[in-house]
Amino acid sequence: MELQNDVLIERSDNKKRAGLFLLLAVVVCIAAGGYWFYWKTVGSRYVATDNAYTAADIALVTAEIDGKVAEIHAVDTQKVKKGETLVVIDATDTKLALKQAEAGKAQAQAQLAAATSNLERSEIDLKRRAALAGSGSVSGDELTSAKNGQATARSAIEAAKAAIALAQARVEKANVDLERTVIRSPIDGVVARRQVQLGQRVQPSMPLLSVVPLQEMYVNANFKEVELEKVRVGQAVKLVSDLHGKNVVFNGLVEGFSGGTGSAFAVIPAQNATGNWIKVVQRLPVRIRLNPQELEKSPLRVGLSMAATIDLRSTQP
Repeated sequence: MELQNDVLIERSDNKKRAGLFLLLAVVVCIAAGGYWFYWKTVGSRYVATDNAYTAADIALVTAEIDGKVAEIHAVDTQKVKKGETLVVIDATDTKLALKQAEAGKAQAQAQLAAATSNLERSEIDLKRRAALAGSGSVSGDELTSAKNGQATARSAIEAAKAAIALAQARVEKANVDLERTVIRSPIDGVVARRQVQLGQRVQPSMPLLSVVPLQEMYVNANFKEVELEKVRVGQAVKLVSDLHGKNVVFNGLVEGFSGGTGSAFAVIPAQNATGNWIKVVQRLPVRIRLNPQELEKSPLRVGLSMAATIDLRSTQP
């Protein structure tokens, strides 16, 4: 009797174990099917990275002439428009140089007028002497002297014309330098890294400040090289910034790929010729264009962290 009970208990345990194994198999199949479905519909369609940062082609504003800063019309974080005055350099020396150049031009023009009159007189004198030379009233020396006078007058005219051209060049340069005393914004944007101070003596090419074009910002997303097989220019990208949070989604487009990885452009590039080399998966920057209307609604700044997700099945509109 006890033996029968043991057999029945063992059979019951075996059925329970078989049921559990069957249930486990069903769960594994469901999980595998779920993963396959996810991979087909989502996983194989998108590649994502949170190694992405905002960037912009910043305009560096520099001085083009030597002088003392007389006025400053811009401070950091200030929005400016293209052509708006940022810095004014004292124009006293430049205006003086312009007056001197104009005076030099006037003097050269007077010299040309005098040389022209001399040429006219020398030509009349030469014609008169040449007419009398046949009758013997004028000697050969006098005729030669008249010819030399004409040649000298012509040379004086050429010298005066050259002086006028030089003076005109000086006038034009002085006018350009005068215009350069007013430094204007080259683009629309926000002032950043202002270094210039009132009364400071500046030199040509000296950096004064920068202007960041917030409406022309883009994102450099650093994807692993193994993730880029199906990434193409024109594919749609969803981006989220740490600044605005997940509630603000930016819509971008893949614009291009960097010419090399970050390590390739490092000051001291990696040397992989040694015997103990270990392969490291590299990341390649992908440039993503942002929507100007979205940027105007939700402004970003240079260097902010972003999360980017590329839709591999999307096409360029």
